[in-house]
Amino acid sequence: MSTQDAEKKDSMSQPSVDELKDAENKDSTSQPSVDELKDAENKDSTSQPSVDELKDAEEKDSKPQPSGNERLRPAMAEVMERRLFTIPSFKIYGGIAGLIDFGPPGYAVKRNIMQLWHSHFVLEEDMLEVECPAVTPEKVLKASGHVDRFTDFMVRDVVTQDCYRADHLMKDALEAVQADKEQTPEKKEEAECLLRRIDELDAQQLDAALKAYKVKAPDTKNGISAPFDFNLMFPTPIGPKGNQAGFLRPETAQGIFVNFKDLLYYNGGKLPFAAAQIGQSYRNEISPRAGLLRLREFTQAEIEHFVDPDDKSHPGFSSMEDLEIFLYSKALQKDTSKQPEAMSLRAAVRDKIIANETLAYFIGRTYMFLVKVGINPERLRFRQHLENEMAHYAEDCWDAEIDSTYGWVECAGLADRSAFDLRAHSEASKRPLQAYVAYDKPRYVEKLVAEINKQAIGKSFRREGKPLLEALEGMKEELKGEQGPLACARDSLSRDGKCTISAGGRDFVVTPEMLEIREELQKESGKRFTPFVVESSFGIGRILYCVLEHAFYSREGSEEKTVFRFKPAVAPRKAAVFSLVQSRDMDKVARRISTKLRRAGLADTVETAGTSIGKSYARADQLGTPFAITVDRDTLDAGAKQGTVTVRERDTTLQVRVPEDDLAELLRRLCSEEVAWSAATSKYEPLAAPPE
Repeated sequence: MSTQDAEKKDSMSQPSVDELKDAENKDSTSQPSVDELKDAENKDSTSQPSVDELKDAEEKDSKPQPSGNERLRPAMAEVMERRLFTIPSFKIYGGIAGLIDFGPPGYAVKRNIMQLWHSHFVLEEDMLEVECPAVTPEKVLKASGHVDRFTDFMVRDVVTQDCYRADHLMKDALEAVQADKEQTPEKKEEAECLLRRIDELDAQQLDAALKAYKVKAPDTKNGISAPFDFNLMFPTPIGPKGNQAGFLRPETAQGIFVNFKDLLYYNGGKLPFAAAQIGQSYRNEISPRAGLLRLREFTQAEIEHFVDPDDKSHPGFSSMEDLEIFLYSKALQKDTSKQPEAMSLRAAVRDKIIANETLAYFIGRTYMFLVKVGINPERLRFRQHLENEMAHYAEDCWDAEIDSTYGWVECAGLADRSAFDLRAHSEASKRPLQAYVAYDKPRYVEKLVAEINKQAIGKSFRREGKPLLEALEGMKEELKGEQGPLACARDSLSRDGKCTISAGGRDFVVTPEMLEIREELQKESGKRFTPFVVESSFGIGRILYCVLEHAFYSREGSEEKTVFRFKPAVAPRKAAVFSLVQSRDMDKVARRISTKLRRAGLADTVETAGTSIGKSYARADQLGTPFAITVDRDTLDAGAKQGTVTVRERDTTLQVRVPEDDLAELLRRLCSEEVAWSAATSKYEPLAAPPE
């Protein structure tokens, strides 16, 4: 992930730890806007909101929501808390904002999503996978730009000194103006225009806007300070003396970039190739809110695909060029309708809406992954970054956004980042991070070649000419037609009889006697270059939250009968095995069935406490368990049904009677989605569902 959204901010004084220590639990409870969730530096943030925060949050979205949407979040939060999907970190000590623990079912869903990501991308795409340390030396993050630019603007309550993120307060104020029925159309339009460009504002402009809209501290209504920069990284000294500065990594990408040379060697020197990493990242959020969508520690999965800048085709593009997805291009965002449009990837590349095949391929693969884990494709779009959002070096950027009760949530970012990252680390480390590609046939190219007269330079500048010589050595060759330093020097020598070369902190006047620039036709067997990078970055926690929302519903006619409609591959347990009543013989069969399922690789849970079958089903539904197996009297009694059990499907509540020996293979096929329920169970006896 880039620091592109933070580049506009100036360096200012940082608050001390003591000044911030009381800010942990002073987060604003107002509803974040859609734009707030489009900050590219917070792609991966994730945390569970409290029930009270969810009940008070306003519903703000640009798209119609499912029925009962106003009750979805608090109802879901209550189930997640009761069923231990998430737990506030350090709960017995009062908790810390922006940190959460995943309980058994929550972590199981998260783990399953990560496993699906690994299978879908790393295995199927034959990527090189790495694991790099979370503790990162300062010089690495200095080269990447994070030390200087990975910041947010912060303000303080002038009385309590509590801290808030300035753009959050500003957005809340602008959205309040838009929602105020008494405001004039002109004021609302003015607020909308400012809201669209709020990420462009520098400290002075943001300060002026906060004053113009009379923004106060949300908790106390006291005045606030002028905005100042706050670096979001967690500093940590390295070593017992603490004399080597470091940070907890704010993203996982830098470990891939700094290992490029070794990864290229491991790959036989061949391009293109992709490297992937999944792990924890850390961002010291000023005021984390929106629950799982913004955490201080979160799981991030990133892919860096290294490619020849002259060939961004992808061999797999033809397999998905007909895939139609909702694209929200720059043009559509500027259109009056402001709606995404379903479009094939082939048409998007052909019409130059998506910059190249490789980027389009990964957009398609990302779409397929998100649908695979349970995201509703009708509530998924890919939004192209506007000009003011993209870094100067980026070729094209898109965000995978998922519709939720928080609005459109950015869950993955896909970007053609050119060669910025490798060049930055190459320059800082003085180690060339380049690739070499051999041509099928030798090529002849015209180049500008510098002939340096070292004797003449030494005579004119003596020892002071060393920086000049180093600079000239660095630009000895240049393709004809490029307007590079050699072409500029040649034009100046021809026109003025001299040229100026800056080196070592001074300007050197160079004459034709010192430097001759001529054209040559050269034979080349290959080329050496810095690869471009097409990056795919995923916030696992954000994806998890959207999966939870898209899966959660209440059965018709009963708001208390809530269900997580997880896909089997994502569900924390694939089956629940019950005894109809407390019975030693029934319990024995239930445990035997469980053993068989686990040996078949199907995670299950066993309940033999004699709880009513209705309550057992309800608990399994709230945990998202797709299939329930019940051992009853017919299982044990002599007769035609001996050795059979009932199997219930979660979403339809349909039941069939199945021989115990068929269970493992039946559930394996159902959970892998090889076959649908109706087809898989057509040969078994259907049962009328008992009251639940």
